[in-house]
Amino acid sequence: MARRLDVTGADGIRLAAWEFTAEGEARTRAGTEARTPARPAPAHPAVSIARQPTATGERARPAGPPAPPAPDGAAEAAPVLLLHGLMGHAAHWAPAAGLLAGGHRTIALDQRGHGASEKPPGGPFTREAYVADAAAVVERLGLGPVTLVGHSMGALTAWQLAAERPDLVRALVICDMRASALGAASQRAWQDWFRGWPAPFPSLDAVHRWFGADDPWVETPNPARGAFFAEVMAERPDGWHPVFDPAQMLTSRETWVHDAHWDSLAQVRCPTLVVRGLDGELGRAEAQEMVRVLPHGAYAEIPDAGHLLHYTHPEAWAEAVDPFLTGVLTPRT
Repeated sequence: MARRLDVTGADGIRLAAWEFTAEGEARTRAGTEARTPARPAPAHPAVSIARQPTATGERARPAGPPAPPAPDGAAEAAPVLLLHGLMGHAAHWAPAAGLLAGGHRTIALDQRGHGASEKPPGGPFTREAYVADAAAVVERLGLGPVTLVGHSMGALTAWQLAAERPDLVRALVICDMRASALGAASQRAWQDWFRGWPAPFPSLDAVHRWFGADDPWVETPNPARGAFFAEVMAERPDGWHPVFDPAQMLTSRETWVHDAHWDSLAQVRCPTLVVRGLDGELGRAEAQEMVRVLPHGAYAEIPDAGHLLHYTHPEAWAEAVDPFLTGVLTPRT
């Protein structure tokens, strides 16, 4: 289960955040198998290579002030804010969030233009707007210093916030997002892709089939991809449409796809884990260069996973992320 939290973002925009509750964890775990393709368990489901540029034997510590003690000696739940990628929504995190170890207050945000959050016709859908929204959520929900976990575009938002407002961010997890520029050709390919959608879709089964098998971007049948997109469709009288506006998605992407983001990455001072799927969009060489650029970087990769690694392989994702979270959120003794 998730409890809805209505938050005002930058420029007064109405945002929906969702706090995952312990009551829903068992249900989330039970539903994971339907989303994860059947496969033999790898011998090492997540390979993690850590680099700590501190003194020998000293663990990198998060920036920012320590959180206040919990009342009556109770253990305090460390806040974690999850940011989805372009076209995603908060509920895409549910399988992975339900598998994280206890001790976290886990909240996922529907970013502007996505999910149940406001989709202003005139925007803005700039990098500055997305980062300002995330900062507003952290401040208005009293989460700082928070651990930010972002996927794809949400990861870029997370590290830009960490670079600009180190007082708000304790630690950072970057999931399958490149720091290099993708360029104009990439943006044109996305424009052509949106134009090729056979929307409105006559049924949810048609959504599953298109995005899981018939989409020219799908090299081999991928039912999990179909399920991912089925979750962001809504029925109208003429059929099933995305809950987001494709034109707004292209506008959002236009604001970051032409630029490299190495400079802002290098400004991130908190402990940071870079996670990639072995078949994802972030290559190993670039991921490891990102770790090198980060002052306190660590690396993990998930075999058999692609770009939607936290959604399709939530168990392996949690096995990669949990040790990092445990390390950076454990108080110094």
